Amino acid sequence: MATLQITEIFYSLQGESRTSGLPTIFIRLTGCPLRCHYCDTEYAFTGGEQHQIDDVLSTIKQYDTPYVTVTGGEPLAQSECLTLLEHLCDAGYQVSLETSGALSVAGIDARVCLVMDLKTPASGEADKNLWDNLHSLKSNDQIKFVICDREDYNWMKTIIDTYDLSHRCELLVSPSANEVDPQTLADWILQDQLMVRYQLQLHKLLWDDQAGH
Repeated sequence: MATLQITEIFYSLQGESRTSGLPTIFIRLTGCPLRCHYCDTEYAFTGGEQHQIDDVLSTIKQYDTPYVTVTGGEPLAQSECLTLLEHLCDAGYQVSLETSGALSVAGIDARVCLVMDLKTPASGEADKNLWDNLHSLKSNDQIKFVICDREDYNWMKTIIDTYDLSHRCELLVSPSANEVDPQTLADWILQDQLMVRYQLQLHKLLWDDQAGH
């Protein structure tokens, strides 16, 4: 049976994306090739423990929710992530994958909802964006932008127009904590009449960014 290096498995409220506020099982895989300056999961870069996929499925049965999010780090850095996603879908879960978009999403089970975090210039990792991934997105997938400053915001608008993203899938926009005033970002979106979903990270508001939430 395939194994994965996993930092943690926990149950919490989804803090962002389309299912924000819904009780969700989180499976956080270890490792990430990116180093975004605002990363809030650096503890998942290394360490973790090996888990067989059957053991993961057994562990999550204790939680009474159909929603599972596979996250990281960057979960696609482990090749067996694709196997895990397939098994989760086969078990009847509604599965989402949080990915940076820096690694290929080809071969991911079509039942999985992708939440792809395109990296803005101020993240320090915009050169890692794999633009071919945009052609693999389904209408029920989501693209996320974390905005650090006005330049990031303007860059986002250009990317949305250049790749016609508004007609590809849902767009999510969040302020980087302590870098952009949340109200200011909301005002920019309204002034430009952008058809995006503005979001604050619910888990940070409730639990002050503690691990395991």
